[in-house]
Amino acid sequence: MNNDYKSPAFKKLLDSLQQQSWELELLISGFAIFGLFTAYEPLKIEMINAENQKQIYSFVIHFIALIACSILLFNLLLHVVLRGLWIGALGLRYVSGDIEFDKLKYTDKFKNYLQKKIVSFDRYIGSLENYCSVLFAISFLLIFYVLALAMVIICFVLIANFIIENDNLPNWISQGVGITLVVFLALGMFLTFFDFITQGLLKRNKWVAKVYFPIYWVFSFITLSFLYRPLVYNFLDHKFGKRLILLLTPIYIIILILASVKYNNSNYLEERSSSSRFANKENYQDMIIENTDYPGEIVIASKVIRTPYLHIFIPFRENIEDRIFAYDSTIKPKNDRRGLSSGINVGTDWEDEWANLKQRDSIRNRYLDIFNETHSFKIDTLKLDEDFIVTISGKDQLGFETNLNIRDISEGKHILKLIRLRKRKDTTQTLLEAQVPFWYFKE
Repeated sequence: MNNDYKSPAFKKLLDSLQQQSWELELLISGFAIFGLFTAYEPLKIEMINAENQKQIYSFVIHFIALIACSILLFNLLLHVVLRGLWIGALGLRYVSGDIEFDKLKYTDKFKNYLQKKIVSFDRYIGSLENYCSVLFAISFLLIFYVLALAMVIICFVLIANFIIENDNLPNWISQGVGITLVVFLALGMFLTFFDFITQGLLKRNKWVAKVYFPIYWVFSFITLSFLYRPLVYNFLDHKFGKRLILLLTPIYIIILILASVKYNNSNYLEERSSSSRFANKENYQDMIIENTDYPGEIVIASKVIRTPYLHIFIPFRENIEDRIFAYDSTIKPKNDRRGLSSGINVGTDWEDEWANLKQRDSIRNRYLDIFNETHSFKIDTLKLDEDFIVTISGKDQLGFETNLNIRDISEGKHILKLIRLRKRKDTTQTLLEAQVPFWYFKE
């Protein structure tokens, strides 16, 4: 196929494809909607899971993916509805032709008003065609906008982690260069967004454009705009496209507001963390049954305990490791291995690797000793203490578990309290980390 965009044959091919594009639109929309509905729930579950486990990188990735998925779903569903209306209008035109206002026998006032507003049925079909085609293109353009925002946020994070907070760099680089880059990014992001919402206002003044051009050039790479720039300017030079973009913006805002609305059926009773007066299902293993259910700070088997022991599980989160390092800084590694990393090792010195493994086993034991030292329990006022071990829960979650001997406590309601020690400078503080109510009845 000759794809020389200047050749008449290529232009003729594009004109032909343009006439039949609605079939491709519906086909792609159908497959995309099916795939997006399939992916939406797993993405939401992974995002909530990352939020609960304090995995900031994973949370940001899944959050951005969920936003992109939501935008595509809304736009493509609206596109399918409008395209279906367009097909229905074409079918009606085949049967009934154009609108004949004289046959309706309305008064002149209504007849003139309707003729002015509707004009003709063909015009209505043409408007639907325009809306469908532009909406389909905008749907995928908006995904690039979400990706652009994500890339800017990633740049902020990279500068903060690898320059500003990098102790291996000289102060003039980490602070001077790092802060300068952050200010440039913040200023550039504001100017780029302002230029976007004003549809190119900063490009129209000769002197402002000279100052703005270097920022525009840098951000064209950061936001990957070179991939979709022709789409953007094709919309901006078309009055109908600009009007549709302005129409969709308040719709998205309204949807966001409506999604945040919830109904309160009580002035005082609401979902909250477990306490002596409230039991949240996140603290009971037999109630965590859905994929969207995640354990709280502490999990016991059930609200009603009939065994002489109380099984306890504490899910691992990254902030637990931060607390352990704060309690004993001697086990804090020089190079923090948490976060994203590659499993490919090139030129590994295996003698050093074995030495590191032996040292890591020793530190791992100390790590668990500190966790046991800093965590203890009370059932009501009775202090209990058992050693934790590291385990994987039934939902494949890493954590710590132990079992408390409750054979000698009385039957009835009790409050399990998790006590944690925290070091602040030279003092050790005792904190009430969590409370979980339960009932004990012997078999």
